[in-house]
Amino acid sequence: MQSKTNVLTAEDMALMQREISVSEFFAKNRHLLGFDNPQKALLMAVKEACDNSLDACEEARILPELYIEIKQLGEDRFIVSVEDNGPGIVRDAIPNIFGKLLYGSKFHAMKQTRGQQGIGISSAALYGQLTTGKPIKIISKTRKDKPAHYFEIHIDTNKNRPEIIKDEVVSWKKEHGTRVEIELEGKFYRGKHSIDNYLRQTAISNPHVKITYQPPDTEELVVYKRSVQELPVEPLSIKPHPHGIELGMLISMAKNSSSGYLKRFLQTDFSRVSTKIAEEIARRANIDSKKKLSSITRDDFDALYRAINLTKIMNPATNCLSQIGEEGILKGLKAVIEADFYSAVSRSPAVYRGNPFIIEAGIAYGGKQPLEEPAELLRFANRAPLLYQQSGCAITEAVINTSWRNYNLAQPKDAMPIGPLTILVHMASIWVPFTSESKESIAHYPEIIKEVKLALQECGRKVGLHIRKKIRQADETKKRSYIERYIPQIVIGLKEILNLKEKETNKTTKNLYVILEKTRRRY
Repeated sequence: MQSKTNVLTAEDMALMQREISVSEFFAKNRHLLGFDNPQKALLMAVKEACDNSLDACEEARILPELYIEIKQLGEDRFIVSVEDNGPGIVRDAIPNIFGKLLYGSKFHAMKQTRGQQGIGISSAALYGQLTTGKPIKIISKTRKDKPAHYFEIHIDTNKNRPEIIKDEVVSWKKEHGTRVEIELEGKFYRGKHSIDNYLRQTAISNPHVKITYQPPDTEELVVYKRSVQELPVEPLSIKPHPHGIELGMLISMAKNSSSGYLKRFLQTDFSRVSTKIAEEIARRANIDSKKKLSSITRDDFDALYRAINLTKIMNPATNCLSQIGEEGILKGLKAVIEADFYSAVSRSPAVYRGNPFIIEAGIAYGGKQPLEEPAELLRFANRAPLLYQQSGCAITEAVINTSWRNYNLAQPKDAMPIGPLTILVHMASIWVPFTSESKESIAHYPEIIKEVKLALQECGRKVGLHIRKKIRQADETKKRSYIERYIPQIVIGLKEILNLKEKETNKTTKNLYVILEKTRRRY
């Protein structure tokens, strides 16, 4: 006899459906944010807190000073503390910034920042809450004459909103700044994917930052002093470029615009659109430039979108970007990596999908770096190190596809070059095309790969000249050693052939050494 099964009706299934909050989604899919194992989770918590601190300091035009402390409470439990000297956070904003995912000021800002989605620090708080049950702790102060505010916050994952556990006014000696403390489950290791390496690379790409780091396994502080005493150029916010939008976005922008009619909408809501360009776009779309936005149909928008892509429009402005600069790259590399030769290049701005970007590259060659190992690749996006998913990154593809043999470097097929070499590549953009929410690798846009290769080739040529010069010098030294070894025998032979006296013999020997020295100086 068959057992009866409950048959659900459409009405029954409708009652079971409910909205899923973004916090609830990421609580079940934390690997998407980079919290997929304890070692990586510890690093990601430090990274997200540091990114927030550096962005805040630079926006307030304050030379950043970071203090990072990792305390080990048990075999797999740690407290991560990150403190900065930034502008602080006003009291009312603290709960939402740290207790609500997809909340922040950077998503809609068309300018270069480390954070983009408003997920980072709240995702670290969520991971800590999931693994230890403990709230994130924040203390922040905006001015010397203002009180410091202390919060302990949980995230309500069902509703994606903060639950304030504690809200107090406390005494804090710091004039202004923010301190974040998260207790979480983690693993501490040294090596390539460690906090140590992340901070080392952060010091290279941010030479204007002072970093003090207290690791959990030693009482000795690690200090990276700033090698540049000036802040980077402040990036300015720009409007969207017409060539960077899609049809749905165009319709949405027009719907929410207060411009009134088409020509004004194109001029005021987009960058690089003059009166002449706006009229040309309208003419190509066969739409009156003075037509009201409210009366433009779906077919009109389709024609308008095609017309925009057919119209030649000046590339977007690049004052929304803040590159490291050749001098900054050189100072950053020299401060952290001991080498014989350094080179750096900053490419001219380029564009992908209407988004401006700049590629920079640097190379440190020689010194105490390993001779027979693959080059170390340092990848950065908006000054933030990318430590994971190297093989899936556009930067790695560009490095491997560069012909390093042209620059006197060994390179196996489809692999990194081999030698005492560190390669740095930095992408600065208003919107870096990361392959995932965890921001670990850059998507393979042809425009990006092309610019990276051109930057590497320019740096490579300088390194190649240095290596060839070293080869010539080594060859000359070798030849000189042969000559020095046989000069006495030559003199003896000349003495016997020419019947030279002792005085003439000494003079001949001296002249031969003079000629040898002149030859050495010439090379």
